[in-house]
Amino acid sequence: MIVRTVEFAGSVADPGGPLPGTLPQVAFAGRSNVGKSSLINVLLRRTRKKIAHVSGTPGKTQTLNFYRVNDTFFLVDLPGFGYAKAPKSIRAAWERLVFSYLGDTPTLAGVVYLVDARHPPTPIDRDMIDRLAGEGVPALVVLTKMDKLGTKERGGSIARAARDLGLDEEQLLPFSSRTREGREALLEAIDDLLTEDGRATESA
Repeated sequence: MIVRTVEFAGSVADPGGPLPGTLPQVAFAGRSNVGKSSLINVLLRRTRKKIAHVSGTPGKTQTLNFYRVNDTFFLVDLPGFGYAKAPKSIRAAWERLVFSYLGDTPTLAGVVYLVDARHPPTPIDRDMIDRLAGEGVPALVVLTKMDKLGTKERGGSIARAARDLGLDEEQLLPFSSRTREGREALLEAIDDLLTEDGRATESA
């Protein structure tokens, strides 16, 4: 896939709120501070004029944010999970919003779920993968911040994540927002999600 155009299409703050259009969607999810905004900016080549807000404060994203890519699909930035300093009521509201969206959006082609490669997957990560499988939503797991691992640590991190999440190592995609490792592979995987969903995108 070649990213030619990107524009912010709108946000959804309430469960069941109207979506900004009927294009197929690929959602990005993960725990707070997993590097989601940085990954999205690198993926969409918006590193100078950032389209997804990168903050030093985890839990900044509190709505479903829609970006129209190539006028063919929406990339959807979901609120991060697990930010312990957020009030319990706020965290519960985020979860209601996200799970309502995941379970009630027929145009959702798949979810890219991010896990920090430096740490073992958490119970939240495992629960999300199980929920997506239960909803029948295709999921791709991306291991972020791979540049922060040494050569020997990489293999162990991938094997550990696969074991803890009940996946094959081939189902995990290593990624680094700093070195751009994994960008082309992730774009290809998104293209595959959209094609399998019956809606082909522009390909290289």
